[in-house]
Amino acid sequence: MRDPEKTVGRMADQAKTVFLSYIDSQGFPATRAMLPPREREGIRVFWFSTNTSSQKVSAFRENPKGSVYFVDRRFFRGVSLCGTVEVLEDQKSKERLWQMGDRMYYSRGVTDPDYCVLKFTAERGRFYSNFKSEDFLIPD
Repeated sequence: MRDPEKTVGRMADQAKTVFLSYIDSQGFPATRAMLPPREREGIRVFWFSTNTSSQKVSAFRENPKGSVYFVDRRFFRGVSLCGTVEVLEDQKSKERLWQMGDRMYYSRGVTDPDYCVLKFTAERGRFYSNFKSEDFLIPD
């Protein structure tokens, strides 16, 4: 992969579904399909919204290690990013990601206690394409 920032960034921007993995309370990996990140900072930081009451939020509070997987079905390639997840419930973070249609999920609006933000910070990645995989580090 010549330019991870460009390749992974494009995959993230075009994703319809993203897979987020965490370690559950029994120590096993678990994966959930998510809506694409609401925002990203390069390919290091990705921002997601989710339910505070979800199992993944409980899991990330116990163990912040996780991974995000983006897939490009058209070209049969994918990228797995490994890093850490912060569960953010402060008003500034919640307002940052809030969108008009979110009220259908969070009836109390941006202050709904069941609405929170996940901030994923990647440390490394693994890219798969053309029947080959390669590891890469995430630039600062």
